[in-house]
Amino acid sequence: MITTSQKKKEMSKNTMKAIQLHEFGGPEVLRYEEASTPELNLGEVLVRVHAIGINPPDWYLRDGYKALPLEWQPQVAFPAILGTDISGVIEAVADDVKDFSIGDEVYSMVRFPSGMFGDSKAYAEYVSVPAAEVALKPTGIDHVHAAGAPMSLLTAWQFMIELGHNEPNPLQPNMHEPVPLEGKTVLVNGAAGGVGHFAVQIAKLKGAHVIAVASGKHELLLRELGADEFIDYTKNYPEDIAHDIDLVIDALGGPTTGRFLRTLKRGGALFPVFPLGFSGANDAEKLGVTVSTTQVRSSGAQLTEVGRLLDDGTIRVVLDSTYPLADARKAHERAARGHIQGKIVLTVA
Repeated sequence: MITTSQKKKEMSKNTMKAIQLHEFGGPEVLRYEEASTPELNLGEVLVRVHAIGINPPDWYLRDGYKALPLEWQPQVAFPAILGTDISGVIEAVADDVKDFSIGDEVYSMVRFPSGMFGDSKAYAEYVSVPAAEVALKPTGIDHVHAAGAPMSLLTAWQFMIELGHNEPNPLQPNMHEPVPLEGKTVLVNGAAGGVGHFAVQIAKLKGAHVIAVASGKHELLLRELGADEFIDYTKNYPEDIAHDIDLVIDALGGPTTGRFLRTLKRGGALFPVFPLGFSGANDAEKLGVTVSTTQVRSSGAQLTEVGRLLDDGTIRVVLDSTYPLADARKAHERAARGHIQGKIVLTVA
């Protein structure tokens, strides 16, 4: 019988296939090649990966985080492995981990934000994960759908329901505080994307009247997910139509998020998922509007909580497309074309 310690030694000698980055650049810099299988440290499990969810931080890192202020841009040790979101099967367990066993099907957002500069290493056949960041995969969905959930669903959940941690907010001096949703009118911008399609479902689940903003091709899906109203931004500016909103979740964010200030009632709130470039703080204060953001953080406990909603179909993971791990470049090219409906996922044979 192979012990955990023997298994650890055996795996540490092996190599695996991974997508590695040797320089910053476009999708063409992603290389499918041999890499060392990660070593298993105390407090960790080793996961044999079945599927990997793609998220914006993946292409931000690939590009060198050019959107960040210069002082925030990373010093990355090459070769680097991108990615955070995985679903797979536990291959080995450190001796001090008691809550998981070899053979458990699990999913995770790995080491985020601590590993956002290349230490999460999810675009690979094997990933070592802190046990506190792991949750049992919902049995009602497959690995591909499970891999599409962690970062996007945790982002929506931590913005809208429960922050789930007491870490200082690097993006603003005060802690982010979700607001009650029952009976409120919630507008979700970028509603068809990864975070957006979860935000629509969460708002509806918690009793809100939901207005979804996306291009017209996404209307049917978003109404199926719970949107009460739909605004096609290719035909109308949402800030010209929507008024007296209680909460705006701007899943796109950035410099244009300030346009939603005039849609909000006094006492309302604007939550930009990507806050960089927002310059309307003075306007928000004059209008009596709260602008707040946060940094999504890994949490096995929260993945367990939302996993129940994924398990019974209360929340759906919508897939835009899937690609084999070897074709990560094509997946990033798909992401660069935009207008993503749900999630892009890599599959591992």
